[in-house]
Amino acid sequence: MSSSYEKHQKRRLISSYFSVVISIALVLFLLGLLGLLVLNAKSVSDNFKEQVVLTIYLEDTSKDVEIKQLEKSLAFSDYVKQTKFISKESAADFMKLEYGEDFLNDVGYNPLKNSIEVNLKAEYVTARRLDSISESTLKKNFVEDIKYDKDLVSLMNSNVKRLSLWVLIISGIFTAIAVLLINSSIRLAVHSKRFTIKTMQMVGATKKFIRRPFIWRSIRLGIIGSLMAIIGIGVVLFYVDKSFPEFELTQNQLSIGILFTAVFMVGIFITWWSTFFATQRFLSLKTDQLY
Repeated sequence: MSSSYEKHQKRRLISSYFSVVISIALVLFLLGLLGLLVLNAKSVSDNFKEQVVLTIYLEDTSKDVEIKQLEKSLAFSDYVKQTKFISKESAADFMKLEYGEDFLNDVGYNPLKNSIEVNLKAEYVTARRLDSISESTLKKNFVEDIKYDKDLVSLMNSNVKRLSLWVLIISGIFTAIAVLLINSSIRLAVHSKRFTIKTMQMVGATKKFIRRPFIWRSIRLGIIGSLMAIIGIGVVLFYVDKSFPEFELTQNQLSIGILFTAVFMVGIFITWWSTFFATQRFLSLKTDQLY
């Protein structure tokens, strides 16, 4: 009879530890994904900003040497990421593919212009800086016009600021929820051993001596849960990087290493902190308060 009871208790204990590990792993996994979003929010927003194209339309009378000089000066500018020259013939071929018909037959000539498409670095993609760059470039007599999507730039910058604020708010809320969930799981595990704690205290064991095995066991569970969470985050990171290589999520290995270390340390710290205060609570209770 006692053997059957002991097996039952052992199964309950293993089940309790398993649920604690799973809850720690899931919470840290979601917390790590949120941290991954925070770390890469800037690089992702920068990637979108650098897709904005500033198109410089050139006069038909512009000389090849002038175009080459303009391209070279733009390429060496601090604010330019890359440039691409689009000839009027290439633009006409693109229009044919886009609309499926040769509009040149109706017009009788090619009305399109030679142009240079410029992608700026992310920090320069603001309406004020784009206007300043456009004004200085328009001073060249062989430049006819400069176009870019002003509404898109304004909308993008305002949305990036709003998104950054919400990411920080959600990060704070989710961190608090993560601490509470892990703390609840640990307290439930310690609660099942409350009579053992009180018995050890009644036979003269010190609080430090009683807490030690509980804390070390919880730390081991925290380490297992943290490692499971890190593996899960690594799989998601690998998949997203393969699907969207333009974001270059795995390029900043230092940030990824810091994130994994933070997840690992948070798992250990929360389990230690929760176990310490959970055992302290039961050590402070009177025997009749345990029921």
